Amino acid sequence: MAIETHRSPRATHGSSREPHRSPRRRISPARHAPLIAAVLIGLLFTLPLLWVLAGSLRPGDKVLAGLESLSWRSVVPTDATFHNYVTLFQGDFGRAVLNSVLVAAVTVCVGLLLSATAAFGLAVFDFRGRGAVFAVILLSFMIPFDAIAIPLASTFRAWDLQNTYAGLILPGIGNGLAIFLLRQFFLAVPRELVEAARLDGLSWWGVFRRIYMPLSRPALIAAGLTLFTFQWQSYMWPLLIGTEPAKQLGPIALGTLQGQMVVDYGQVFAAAVVLTVIPLVVLLRLQRYFTQSIAGSGLK
Repeated sequence: MAIETHRSPRATHGSSREPHRSPRRRISPARHAPLIAAVLIGLLFTLPLLWVLAGSLRPGDKVLAGLESLSWRSVVPTDATFHNYVTLFQGDFGRAVLNSVLVAAVTVCVGLLLSATAAFGLAVFDFRGRGAVFAVILLSFMIPFDAIAIPLASTFRAWDLQNTYAGLILPGIGNGLAIFLLRQFFLAVPRELVEAARLDGLSWWGVFRRIYMPLSRPALIAAGLTLFTFQWQSYMWPLLIGTEPAKQLGPIALGTLQGQMVVDYGQVFAAAVVLTVIPLVVLLRLQRYFTQSIAGSGLK
């Protein structure tokens, strides 16, 4: 006897309610080519840094030992030790790093104050020759500092500023790029806001301090990073002016490690890591303000 199977309309209709399977996305090499290229370029930049970091954690006589046969052990130390860092900071390098931090911090604070006041004058006041002054400022950061370092060092020696913190700091305070960034940002502040503040009896110094400064935080941070980077990576000027060991900066101390008869590459790599990590942390922490300031300046 034939058994008639009966399907309820609900069951029949239910087949149409099966979960819809979205079509599988095909991986398109052309679509992901920029991502793959970015990863490869990132690895190319990262591998030397990892090698330096690994070398700083190895004994000095083993840093260059594995260069003949490159492998994952080249960037991953299996015998990691902090002996290089401990030995490094027991010598003069720790004092040199502190000198670099002090010189960079004072340069940023004083340089920001001078750059902001100069940018405020160029952005707010209309006076004859303002364009010429701004052109000179633009030219000042296009001329390489190394081109004027030697005659400037002779002048500083005549002023008895050699081996002094003032001699190390003064050339880094005046930075044309910092003034340029701040002026471009100040031009975006509405003039109506300034006029209203003036009508209320606020002085120009009050306008600068209570209106422009709070509104210009990204530009101030970007200018501060410019001053900090210029002072931190400076080499020729500290070499000419800071000749005494007590006034040496970090890059000069690193060069001294490399110039000895027997070079301990473990300590050299550890010093390079220290001098890289400090500005890297600062830049990563404040990079979004720098990007905002550059983007805002480019709109004008």
